[in-house]
Amino acid sequence: MLVDILVGPILRRLTSQQLVLWWLSPYECQGEFQCYLANDDASCSQPAIFTAPLDSTNLTTYRVGEKAVVHLLDVSINLPVETYIEYDLQVFDASSDDGLQEARRLNDIIADLAYQGRKRPSFIIQENINNLLHGSCRNPHHQSDDSLITGEALVGKTLTDNDQRPALLMMSGDQVYADHVAGTMLYAIHQVIALLGLNDESFTDEKLAQQGISKGSELYQFQQQYFQRELLLPTSTSPAAWFRPIKQVPIFTSTYAHNHVMTFAENMAMYFLVWSPTLWQQVELEGFEVPVKYQALHQKELTAIKEFVSGLAKVQRLLAHIPCYMIFDDHDVTDDWNLTAAWEQAAYQDPLAKRIIGNSLFAYWLCQGWGNDPKQFKGDFLTAANTYQAKPNAVQHDSFIDYLLKFSHWQFTLDSQPKLVVLDSRTRRWRSEHALDEPSGLMDWEALCELQQELIGHDAILLVSPAPIFGVKVIETIQRMATIAGHPLAVDAENWMAHSGAASTLLNIFKHPKTPQHFVILSGDVHYSFVYDIELRFHHHSPHIWQITSSGIKNQFPQPLIGLFDRMNRWFYGPYSPLNFFTKRRAMRIKGRKLLLTTDDEIVVSKLKLGHQRLQPKSGLGYIELKDDGSPSYIADLHADGSKTIFVESDEELMP
Repeated sequence: MLVDILVGPILRRLTSQQLVLWWLSPYECQGEFQCYLANDDASCSQPAIFTAPLDSTNLTTYRVGEKAVVHLLDVSINLPVETYIEYDLQVFDASSDDGLQEARRLNDIIADLAYQGRKRPSFIIQENINNLLHGSCRNPHHQSDDSLITGEALVGKTLTDNDQRPALLMMSGDQVYADHVAGTMLYAIHQVIALLGLNDESFTDEKLAQQGISKGSELYQFQQQYFQRELLLPTSTSPAAWFRPIKQVPIFTSTYAHNHVMTFAENMAMYFLVWSPTLWQQVELEGFEVPVKYQALHQKELTAIKEFVSGLAKVQRLLAHIPCYMIFDDHDVTDDWNLTAAWEQAAYQDPLAKRIIGNSLFAYWLCQGWGNDPKQFKGDFLTAANTYQAKPNAVQHDSFIDYLLKFSHWQFTLDSQPKLVVLDSRTRRWRSEHALDEPSGLMDWEALCELQQELIGHDAILLVSPAPIFGVKVIETIQRMATIAGHPLAVDAENWMAHSGAASTLLNIFKHPKTPQHFVILSGDVHYSFVYDIELRFHHHSPHIWQITSSGIKNQFPQPLIGLFDRMNRWFYGPYSPLNFFTKRRAMRIKGRKLLLTTDDEIVVSKLKLGHQRLQPKSGLGYIELKDDGSPSYIADLHADGSKTIFVESDEELMP
């Protein structure tokens, strides 16, 4: 027996005029959504101050399987801001013929989501952003802790405090790892597909046909699929060169593609499993054949997955209590997604590669993109999507993927104070004019012009760029050297400065006289955290820029290497290094903040100054407090062990 809500509810967009809620149920829901003003005494019930029916006027459903229906509630509201408000759901099966007229209140589900002493989940509408949480890169089987749990604890401590409760959670990429999946996770995914009857799909790929695979359900039964998916993934012919013979090379470049998800159903099941503990209760973690050479890796991943699952109830509670905004990066689809024009050419000309990419993008829309700003996906978009929903066959599947790959409005904004501007740095690339295998710019000319228009007229901006705009120069130099050697994919050479056109245009935007005075740039991607304070040199108009990178939520850069890169960056690109004259940012003054580790959230029991270290390698969730003018007053990473790393200003100048 499946519960009424399998995943969620997840609070998505929230303003004084709009509330968006996302959840998954085994059936199409009808019923009511209600909001309450709550007294400090949670036992004292209050009448609902807002009620909205779950009907076609505000609820859109999307069936992805026999017992799997995605729900997006988008209601117009007129609720008080800076006020603690609780919410509730009452639902019934819209297709039921048992004559049930009254909705079932989800007492058990809602009670489990509520914090201790409370009856329901809650929110506070905060259009003036005083503080926020942010982060990226949440890999379920990485050995580090899941730092979203620290966000749950912080919201619980500040639950009714209008000033201290975080205004939003910004997830800036790699919310899932489609290309780096544990064997245990893939095994659970296949059980969820069967449990929910998720949509099957057909393949026409020759390599799959040789293995007797013509549809997804046959793929899931393929004996050698666990830890050996790279045998099934598409390849392309490498370009000839005097030093390199022609050969078949993988299109998907991840070195961890042993269990790369391939079907739409696999992508959807993966999302269901990373956001909720519910379906884990109905799957087995072991019982599949593991090749001998992967058995040690499997045991390591199995231990990490068990720890990950143990924290999902708290993650589910966090997502129900805080507006969550999300944007993709590469691993939400596949490693090196659109990194070079040559990669794009190989990937989109191969039908299977195109289908795999499209399936991940399809799932991203349903589980992440849709809730950011639902109005962007109305009209033609929903018409195209519903054509597949009405008849999910191969023709409609491919047709909607074609539509998704041409869609160019994944970026979004939030009219808060400061204004939140979230960039799509994956699908609107500025392709190299010199060679197909050189890194593409992260945004093309048209997209950057649109960005400039979004900035005009604002004094302060929260700018979300999945990859740091101002990165660690020594690492970018290594990436540049690999690009010159013809191997940009080997080092993920995708930074803003890797493409001269995109870099110059972006820097000119910062120099423009109508540019906001304060830029706070939120980034992730790199699996370490750092903060730069940036000012322009030699310009009458010099905005203050803060590059704040927090990564990863559950991932880490290899520990010995990051310390070496940190030292090399200070040695080679310190304030007096002549190498600075050869960087694109020589007209800027850039200071890297020092790290201060504290071991207690309330009273600083002990502090550890981490020398001259600027790069923070430990998994964590970013936390920022903002002044009224939009400048940051406090920047930290929160760690699952209760400690936090504070980024403190330094007098030492650094040219990264």
